[in-house]
Parts: sequence; C-alpha cells; structure tokens
Amino acid sequence: MIKKRDFLWLAFFLIILINGFEAGGYQASLLNIGKDYDLSNTSKGLFASVELFATMLAPIFLGAWADRNNKINCLKIILFIQILAASLITLINLKVVFIAGVFFLGLSTSALQFITIAALADSYPLSYNQKIGFLTSMYALGAFIAPLIVSAYLKIGLSWKTLFLLIALASVFAFLGLTKSNNYQKETVVNPDLEGETSGNFIILAIICLCIIMCIYVGFENGFAFFIDSLFAQELNSNLGKYALSLFWIIMIPARVLVGYLGKYSKIILLICIISIPSIILLITNLINPIGILLLCIPLGFASGAIYPSVLNIAMPLAGSKKATATGMITTATGIGGVCFTALTGFVGGQYNLRVAILVLAAFFLISLIALLILIRITKKLT
Repeated sequence: MIKKRDFLWLAFFLIILINGFEAGGYQASLLNIGKDYDLSNTSKGLFASVELFATMLAPIFLGAWADRNNKINCLKIILFIQILAASLITLINLKVVFIAGVFFLGLSTSALQFITIAALADSYPLSYNQKIGFLTSMYALGAFIAPLIVSAYLKIGLSWKTLFLLIALASVFAFLGLTKSNNYQKETVVNPDLEGETSGNFIILAIICLCIIMCIYVGFENGFAFFIDSLFAQELNSNLGKYALSLFWIIMIPARVLVGYLGKYSKIILLICIISIPSIILLITNLINPIGILLLCIPLGFASGAIYPSVLNIAMPLAGSKKATATGMITTATGIGGVCFTALTGFVGGQYNLRVAILVLAAFFLISLIALLILIRITKKLT
C-alpha cells in the first residue's frame, strides 16, 4: 500500500511537470505554428487566447464536479481528453483541428492543475505542506526546460508538432501512474489538531482574499516576464534580458521547495513577499545598470516563487471538503490576472515606457497587502 501511495505523488508531480512543459513549449512554438498556418501577429494572439480562455472556463465548470467525485478518476478522465487533443493536433494538419485541440488542451491543463492540487491535499493530509512546494516547483521546471527542448528538436528539423506528441506520450505515463495507484492508502491523521487542517467549513471570504492575491501576483509575473526582455533591449540597450528572465524563472524552483518545508509560516512568508516584490521593482525601475537589474531578478524570482505554494498552504485548511472548488477559484483568478495585467503592461508601456508599466504592476501589491491583512483577521477569528 505504501508503495502505491508513494507512486501516486510521483504521478501528481508528472502531471504538473507536463502542465508547465505545455505552457512553456506552446509559447516557444507559436512563431513556428504561425509560419505553418500563415498567421498574422493578430491571429497568433487569437490562437494564444483560445487556450487562455479555456483555462479560465475549466475551474468554473469542473471544480464542483471534482469535489463530488473521486478526484483520481476525474484526473484520469481529463488526462484521456488531453491525450486525445494532443494526438489530434499531432496527426491532423488542419487549422480548425488545431484550434479545437488547443481549446481542449487549455481545459485539460487547467483542470489537471487545480484537481491535482486538491487530490494531493486529500491524499496526503500529513505531508501536504512539504509536497506542495515540490509540486508547484514542477510547473516552473517544466516551463523552464520546454523552450530548450523545443529549440533542440527544431534545430534538427523536427516539426513543432513534436511538442504535442511529447505531451501525449507523457500524459499516457501519467495516466498509467494513476491507474497503478488506484488502491493507494491515504495518510491517516491521528492528531485531532491536524485533522482540523483537512476538514471544516468552506471560508469563502478567505478564499476570495487568496484569489485577489493570486490574481495580482500572476498578473505581475506575466507582465514582468513578457516585457523584461524588451525593457533590457529598448531602454538599457542590453541583450541580457533573456538571462534575466531565465534567472527569474529558475530561482522559483528552490523558493517553492523551501516554502513547502516552512508551511506553518505561510502567512508570514506571504507578507514578506508582498512587501518585497514592489520594493525590488522600485529599485529595478530606478537603475540604469543592466548587471544590477539582472542580479535583482534573483531575489525577485525567489519572492515571486514563494507566493503560489504559500497561498495553497493557507487555502487548504480554509476549503473544508471543497478543495477542488477552492483551487479552481484560485486558478480562474490567475487566468484573469494574466490576461488583464499583461494587456495593462503593454498599454502603459506604449503610453509612457516599460519602467513605468512595470512599476504600475508592482503598485497593485498594495491591494494584495490589504487582502492579506483581511485574511489574517478572518483566520484569527477561526482559532
């Protein structure tokens, strides 16, 4: 039984790694996809938005469904849809099939993300805090390695469709992993105090506060990551932008792992991060030395990476038996933040400059701070 349980968390990790790989790989492949289907820049944007739109839909329609049913079975159903969608994109060279396939990939990756997190909390009530740090770092790892792999197979003459073949094959392995772990033994909570972490009422106002924090964080992350290369090139006349972006992403991995081991300090960590990010951005937007800005991306990435697992550590005890609903709400909030704040960055950057745009993004963390203080007050009343 223990081996099956241990194998289960490995399957969970693989699912999130695939999600990150799909996100990073799709971004890295969009130029080649556009050439194959003769797309304009506007059309490329529409193609990219199809998946993002589906990503926001999935939690709305599937969160309650996952809470009512066995989450492992739900994951297997979603993985089957993902395998089918990725396979159709690989095998059929039609624009309409690609759009439909990407839409269903958006649904599947989004659903897999929040249902896997909820399933991890249900299956591992004792070791969840440690495992969530590693789980969330898998997404960052997948997003980091995907462009490298895409670049490698494109250089040797393989098609961009190789990405979707790899996604389909990896999803098959994840499906088999879940199937082999069907009879896993859930961790048993023997301490009544620990039991309170995995059951109870659904505290909607607290979850909304966490949604606000994640909306602003992911909005900032997308806006910064999308435009930091342009900031270096246009305003600093430097080619270090890609290195800054790589540092920003890769440092998130140890940050998320570390937070997993410091779960009981999640609120304090979140408070430090929410204050640190705008402070670092204030320094970045006032520096003219590219090396200095490059180095500041290290603490910025560390603070950014710590937010997601901290939010999830706080959310699970407040979700009661509706963990998939809670993680679904948070996932929807991240999608909204990604769309709105990226557009805002581009608009402000066009009206003024990218330094001002990134500074405006950082200013929204004041709202995050207010949301966190409200959350702390709510949780104090519950204890």
